[in-house]
Amino acid sequence: MGADHTRPAPSTPPGVRRILVATVVPLFVLTVIVALVLWPRDTPTKDTGGDVPRYHGTVTRVVTEPCPPTPEAPEGSPGTADGPCGTVTVKVEQGPDAGQQVQTPVPAGPGAPTVAVGDEVVLVELTDPADPTASSYNIAEHQRGEPLIWLVALFAAAIVAFGRLRGLAALAGLAASFAILLTFVVPGISGGGSPLLIAITGSALIMFVVLYLTHGITAQTSVAVLGTLGSLVLTGVLGSLATAAAHLTGFGSEEATTLSMYQRDVDLHGLLLAGIIIGSLGVLDDVTVTQAATVTELAHANPGLSRMQLYRAATRVGRAHIASTVNTIVLAYAGASLPLLLLLTADSRPVGQILTSEFLAQEIVRSAVATLGLIAAVPLTTGLAALVTTAGRAPEADPVRDPDPTPKPRPAVDRDAALEALSAGRPGTPSTPAPARWPDPGRSTDTAW
Repeated sequence: MGADHTRPAPSTPPGVRRILVATVVPLFVLTVIVALVLWPRDTPTKDTGGDVPRYHGTVTRVVTEPCPPTPEAPEGSPGTADGPCGTVTVKVEQGPDAGQQVQTPVPAGPGAPTVAVGDEVVLVELTDPADPTASSYNIAEHQRGEPLIWLVALFAAAIVAFGRLRGLAALAGLAASFAILLTFVVPGISGGGSPLLIAITGSALIMFVVLYLTHGITAQTSVAVLGTLGSLVLTGVLGSLATAAAHLTGFGSEEATTLSMYQRDVDLHGLLLAGIIIGSLGVLDDVTVTQAATVTELAHANPGLSRMQLYRAATRVGRAHIASTVNTIVLAYAGASLPLLLLLTADSRPVGQILTSEFLAQEIVRSAVATLGLIAAVPLTTGLAALVTTAGRAPEADPVRDPDPTPKPRPAVDRDAALEALSAGRPGTPSTPAPARWPDPGRSTDTAW
């Protein structure tokens, strides 16, 4: 996560480093303590009694045939069942029937997979409730393990080939992020913990690990950490206020409703807030690291810039970054919620009622809150970076202390003396006197090829 800025940052004064250490280390220790207190210990056990056995197999034959007429079709409906119809022969690779050929019906219905000879599929074994000894197989879906493994391998190879050690560190940070999400955030929320508190703690833990692992332990990274942490807290506060003002319950999606049926003690309103915070973390990471690096690079390129000049110049960069990132956030949420957006054309209700309904209102709140937190991250991180970068300067070296900061005109130089100096040869070589004037004042001084 985050932008890559490989130029080593200038040395930070010892006093500034001590202040950053005194600020960041207690925050990290507090995050670890809160994480240990909230760490899930009694996670609910899964009830596997109703799980249907699933086995891998390979399709060896597909036979399609016309679907038989429906015996009791309503008036005006087609007289045959929805296709396709036929049988599929599959060689079972796992389970008690491994190595045998079994027949299954051709998958049909909405979302059913389309199979062909040679496809690797997943079979489910269904038992007849009336006769437990009788069972049959159905095709559930395709096996996706091998293509996903190749895609992940290509993803990792491209990152390491381009980023080298920094890319390897980014992959390690990504692995740490998933480890924290799967071992702390998800089990903690499933165990009935506060989703908002767990999300903020987990996001802060991810932020500390990923930023320092990817960008190194520097003052610039510490500024990005402080800016990200402050923006995360602000995002959580804004999210709480916005969801309370909009009276959102968290039941705005089918997944949330299904989850409430399996785990009744999950706080879906808090889960909505947790999703907003975790979803904002990746974008905040990019913005804060970029702003801290921008201030550092500007100060490195022009050490004479004052604190306010650094802030204003870096803020202009941040405005351009925000202008594109806001569109990225909205499009990301729109892409994830595209089926919901299609309801704008399929639903017969007025557009105002659709937009203010639970499922679309929570997407609007999610996008708006994430954007507000992102906008706040720019001035916060830029101000901290300007303070840290200009700290320790000598008073005479900081132009902000100069009562007359206007540029001083250069002293006038005699033209003949300048021409004589430019035309003088190197030491040890005979020199030729320079002409008092150019031979032809109207001629171009560009060297001919």
